[in-house]
Amino acid sequence: MKESIRPIRVRFAPSPTGHFHVGGARAALFNWLFARQGRGTFILRIEDTDEVRSKKEFEDEILESLRWLGLNWDEGPEVGGDYGPYRQSERVHIYKQHLENLLSEKKAYYCYCTPEELEAQKEAMTSQGFAPKYSGHCRSFAEAPEGRERQVIRFKSPEAKITFKDIVRGTVTFDASLFGDIVIAKDLEHPLYNFTAVVDDELMNISHVIRGEDHISNTPKQILLAKALGFQEPEFAHLPLLLNHDRSKMSKRYAETSLLKYREQGFFPAAIVNFLALLGWHPKGNEEVFTLDGLLAEFSLSRVQKAGAIFNEEKLLWLNKEHLKLMEAEEIKSMITPLLKARGISVRSEEFLLEIIEIQKERMRTISDFFDLSDFFFSLPAYSVDLLRWNNDGEEKTIEALHEVAEAIKKAENLDREEMERMLDSIMKKTGKGRVLGPGRGALSGKKASPDPFDILRILGKEESLERISLAKKKISGEQRLL
Repeated sequence: MKESIRPIRVRFAPSPTGHFHVGGARAALFNWLFARQGRGTFILRIEDTDEVRSKKEFEDEILESLRWLGLNWDEGPEVGGDYGPYRQSERVHIYKQHLENLLSEKKAYYCYCTPEELEAQKEAMTSQGFAPKYSGHCRSFAEAPEGRERQVIRFKSPEAKITFKDIVRGTVTFDASLFGDIVIAKDLEHPLYNFTAVVDDELMNISHVIRGEDHISNTPKQILLAKALGFQEPEFAHLPLLLNHDRSKMSKRYAETSLLKYREQGFFPAAIVNFLALLGWHPKGNEEVFTLDGLLAEFSLSRVQKAGAIFNEEKLLWLNKEHLKLMEAEEIKSMITPLLKARGISVRSEEFLLEIIEIQKERMRTISDFFDLSDFFFSLPAYSVDLLRWNNDGEEKTIEALHEVAEAIKKAENLDREEMERMLDSIMKKTGKGRVLGPGRGALSGKKASPDPFDILRILGKEESLERISLAKKKISGEQRLL
């Protein structure tokens, strides 16, 4: 990668026409990391010139998502002491001036061809075996043909080969004659993407354009426009496509899912950032779990791959679990507490909640898992009597096991593991550990899979544990079979 004499200034330029998803978030992260490493500037620019499809709700989602991920931008219009994003809808007067310059210099022209005429041209070229492009019919008009209305503004694309050095993909060449005179505006008040992006990149002094591979076909058009306007060309880096596990095109399930849905599902921003970084970039070593600071120390565009990046949701879940392990119980509690309140679940004390978190932390993959794994601590679920039987033991053996556990609880002073194991040692040696603890686990949790019964016992406490075991004894003896 060649050294740029320009200060590093990058931009993330999403269009607010749909939910902010994984692909956009990855582009934002790579731009942010590149800017931070080079002590540069990260700019957020909302490309909202599509008046029909652009929605304020989608812009708000972009801003909220970036802030949640910790990817704050460095400049823009000041709003209440903070930076807002640049919005192209607020810069139309700037684009108009540059459109007028191109028209006056005969580098652009008004096209009068109707959509029906353009379709006829396309069909004619296709029938002759040519790739469809604009025929250039209006290119030479000195003035408007009589009775015709202006349809769009076209740029006079030279029939030349455009070559540029892409930081990720190496040397890339396009033949401009294949795409013809491109539309750059509907009229002076309604510029289009390729034109506005070029103008803004120049005026914002963007040094590097880092974006998805789906934009690579726009690059030669933007280079030609920059040259026609007398602008300096930025460096380009096109990130690999995101693919399904079978290397097919990324499914809409992921490609169009709002990034904030992952927050709702209990994913952590640190895990999402970690996952996004690994979508097309590889560190020098084998480490896969990174904090944002760790990524800043390791990241390099030179290690971004050309081949498509596999989106693996199992990998995301694994990373979320790994980041959860790094978190303190207090931090997890602060995330769980409002969710408990929203579900109407009361907690006897903060210490009680912290103890549950400590034993469930290793079993959780997302915050949402906490409720599936730990609901029995707050309210004993309904369960089948079969859950109490160890290897299909009968009523007598099961009740005997529950009785032994209850007696040990009554005699115990503090319910710690060492004391309980000592008090149950003789019966467990006689009948087997599972025959004693199996019914005990079922009675205390009402679940087939749960944490260690000694941990459950300690957290529930003597009174609640004895009540649950008494309930189980009645259930197994038939007094409450429909519990």
